[in-house]
Amino acid sequence: MDAIDVLVDAFGRAQSDAARAVDGLTADELSWRADAEANPIAWLVWHLTRVQDDHVADLAGTEQVYTADGWARRFDLPLDDASIGYGHTTEQVASVRVDDPALLTGYLDAVHERTVAYLRTLTGEDLDEVIDDAWDPPVTRGVRLVSVVDDDIQHAGQAAYLAGLVRRRR
Repeated sequence: MDAIDVLVDAFGRAQSDAARAVDGLTADELSWRADAEANPIAWLVWHLTRVQDDHVADLAGTEQVYTADGWARRFDLPLDDASIGYGHTTEQVASVRVDDPALLTGYLDAVHERTVAYLRTLTGEDLDEVIDDAWDPPVTRGVRLVSVVDDDIQHAGQAAYLAGLVRRRR
């Protein structure tokens, strides 16, 4: 197994973990907050997908799936289409309401498909390319991709934990 295969596997695990967290939940359950400022499942899965979409599109030099494929229109959120959730206020977090879980998983699947297609264009050498020298040490393509998948897995785990709490409340 080479580095690209490892990344494909890791992104696949994040995608399946997030999809499993959403599976079978209602709109109200997706929006449930453990307290007034906690992130709900809908926001967590939307956010992890937005970050992946944003960062992979930047690396690939393409438009994000969110805007290119009409997902922003389908979500119809009161947020700028460029918003990925970073720095959201509690009100902005609450505004990410999803009536149909299939909307979340559809976008998640579309971004995952685009991510895997991009990863399959890379070689191990491509992962060593410095893409951001504003940091010390400079950030390589591989480090950026690991950072994204790490963030995805953390948020998918948070969503899974909340989904377990929601299911126990039934």
